[in-house]
Order: sequence, then C-alpha cells, then structure tokens
Amino acid sequence: MNGVAPGGSDKKGILMKFSIGSDHHGLDLKTDILDQIAEKGHEIGDVGAHASESVDYPDVAAIVGRLVSKGEVDRGILICGTGIGMSIAANKFAGVRAAVCHDVQSAELSRRHNDANVLCLSADQVATEANQSIVAAWLDADFDGGRHQRRVAKIQRLEQPSDETS
Repeated sequence: MNGVAPGGSDKKGILMKFSIGSDHHGLDLKTDILDQIAEKGHEIGDVGAHASESVDYPDVAAIVGRLVSKGEVDRGILICGTGIGMSIAANKFAGVRAAVCHDVQSAELSRRHNDANVLCLSADQVATEANQSIVAAWLDADFDGGRHQRRVAKIQRLEQPSDETS
C-alpha cells in the first residue's frame, strides 16, 4: 500500500486508505467523490454500486463497515438517498463511528469531536457541490482528542459485551 500510513492518521499530509460505496441513489455523486478523494492522493476502493439498478443499502454499508471495523481501510464514505440508512447499518460494526452529515459544520465536528471514521451523505437531499464541500471539511478536520477522546472511549466501551441488565 504505497504512500498510505498504516492504521491511518489524522495529520494533514498523511495519505489514507478509503472505501466508498453507494446504493443506486448515490451512484453519480459517488463518481464525483471518488475523483475528489483521488485528487488529494488518497487510496480509495469502490465497493459499488456500479449500475443504476436498485441496490439494497445495507449490503453496501456492511462491506464498508467491515473494512473499517477490521482496519483494512482508515475511513469510509457511504452514499444513499438520505445517508440515514447507510449510517444505521454501518454503525452495527465494532469500531465504526458513522455520521450522517448534511452540512460542512456537522462534517467538521463529526471528525473533531466524535472521530467519525465513516461519512454518510445524502444524494437526494444535498446538492453535489455542497456534498463536495462536506467531504472536503471532513477530510481536512483532525480529531481534537482531549475531553473528546474520553467520550469516544466511552462509545467504544458500549461495543463490549456486558453482563449488566440495567
């Protein structure tokens, strides 16, 4: 994996490995986002959809979710009609923090405060140019750590099996 930091990095200038997927709603936007990520020099794999026929978003979200969860990619991007279904499905995988972002501020804060590693976009409700700005903000934002690290650690502990029945 030439030029990609093992395990990824939030430091600017470090290249990362991404996986992107969409359902049929997000096919055109996905092509634009693929180009945007590649222009920054990051490695990106496209897991589908590759045609306009109907695709079930949970199937695509599961592929990206597994890749992020296993550490095979640093981050993922998922696109469907609203971004909501993709987020729900991707968040079923340990270590995935998928955020639906419909604006630049939520994208930046999802990285800075929540260390989101999967960005979910709406192809139907957000214009292409706005989505490209959202992706740019998400790519450029670093995780702030500090008090936010403590909170992300609490989220990670929620993924652990528990004997508690409260």
